[in-house]
Amino acid sequence: MGLSWKEKVFTALLAAAAVSGLTTLVLILVEATNVLLPAGTKFGMVFDAGSSHTSLFVYQWPADKENNTGVVSQALACQVEGPGISSYATDPTAAGESLRGCLEKALARIPEAQLRETPLFLGATAGMRLLSQKNSSQARDVFAAVSRVLGRTPVDFQGAELLAGRDEGAFGWITINYVLGMLVEYSSAGKWIRPPEGTLVGALDLGGASSQISFVPEGPVLDTSTQASFRLYGSTYSIYTHSHLCFGRDQVLLRLLAGMAQRSPAGPLRHPCYHSGYWATLAPGALYESPCVHSTAPRNLTQNLTVEGTGDPGACTEAIRELFNFSSCKGQVDCAFDGVYQPPVRGPFYAFSNFYYTFHFLNLTSRQPLGTANATIWEFCRRPWKLVENSYPGQERWLRDYCASGLYILTLLLEGYGFSEETWSNIEFRGQAGGTDIGWTLGYMLNLTGLIPAEAPAQWRAQSYGVWVAGVVFVVLTLSAILGAVAVQLLWPHD
Repeated sequence: MGLSWKEKVFTALLAAAAVSGLTTLVLILVEATNVLLPAGTKFGMVFDAGSSHTSLFVYQWPADKENNTGVVSQALACQVEGPGISSYATDPTAAGESLRGCLEKALARIPEAQLRETPLFLGATAGMRLLSQKNSSQARDVFAAVSRVLGRTPVDFQGAELLAGRDEGAFGWITINYVLGMLVEYSSAGKWIRPPEGTLVGALDLGGASSQISFVPEGPVLDTSTQASFRLYGSTYSIYTHSHLCFGRDQVLLRLLAGMAQRSPAGPLRHPCYHSGYWATLAPGALYESPCVHSTAPRNLTQNLTVEGTGDPGACTEAIRELFNFSSCKGQVDCAFDGVYQPPVRGPFYAFSNFYYTFHFLNLTSRQPLGTANATIWEFCRRPWKLVENSYPGQERWLRDYCASGLYILTLLLEGYGFSEETWSNIEFRGQAGGTDIGWTLGYMLNLTGLIPAEAPAQWRAQSYGVWVAGVVFVVLTLSAILGAVAVQLLWPHD
């Protein structure tokens, strides 16, 4: 006896469901390809505790690193209110409390689920180096106070410590060359690659208490104490770098004033670096508190010192030159000043921090020739104080010092570091590059990310769009056939 119509239809639907289901399975298994899901983002936080102020930077980079170094970008910059942490030597608790405002902004910027794995570092530079020399106990108390505040945050606090001058210079060099695309760049193929060989850029950093110079010299670095080597994006770099303590802007101005005060113990101090018509009284005791000041303090520190400006850039330059020991390098090619080894400068340089702030005020950041820069600074120094005050309202804090700062920068770069009229054009004065603040913190984070384990991108199996559509169609057909078979079995009346 043959099959009934019900049995024939039921069998046909089951066969169609089996064929359609098998086709769907083949499409899924045979046509699928492995794809990498986008990697997550990692974050890092760095406090730059300078001599005059503290800044906090938040950086981010893809979790799957490029050649063992994260491709880092700046996500947040916040300047802490108040002076540098070294200024809180007699009230260390206030040093820690001063960081809370920027800390809260940074924590709000990072997803809560990633806070525990986000590294936080505080690096203190020349201001704390000087405090450590003057009073190591006070320096320890300041570090302990900031560590207590930062250690209670939900991130991975890695410590507050003194950053060596060599590291400060080297990390500044890394930052410059990274933001300029000298270390890694994004190719047209959508990959991060090492750019073609080009001239790496030197770094000139002028802080409040120290000055750093870092560059790749023509030949080998002969003094290993001035050499820094590191590996980034699969390549090894070796540079010359040196930090000149006490040659930062603020300390130079202090040393300049203290030296003149010693030469004028009886009467008013006639200061050639201050504008004519400037007049002020100040307490002399503060001049002799810094380890950078070697002048002998007068016996009577309670009597105020009267200072009068004369606006004489020639005399000001001579006074600045006395802060250097140029004779110790006389006749030596590989020497800067104070007997410090330095190969001849080579290639382009970026000058930032107080180099940039001073020249930006003087409108000298457009690659003007040396003659123009020199004439501009001398003309500014000769302006009467009243004219200067009226020309720059709201800038009284630093206004009297721009003359001395400008002349000091010329002396440091030309007579100290060895730039000439021919190589002056190689210097570019910049505060930012590529939307990123220039300083040591980004270089530090780039170096640190080489130590943070990479996170492998997640894999998933996926199909092309056409195969995916076909798979959906066959799934629908399979389900329809199965439902049809069930309906036939349940609803079709018996023959």
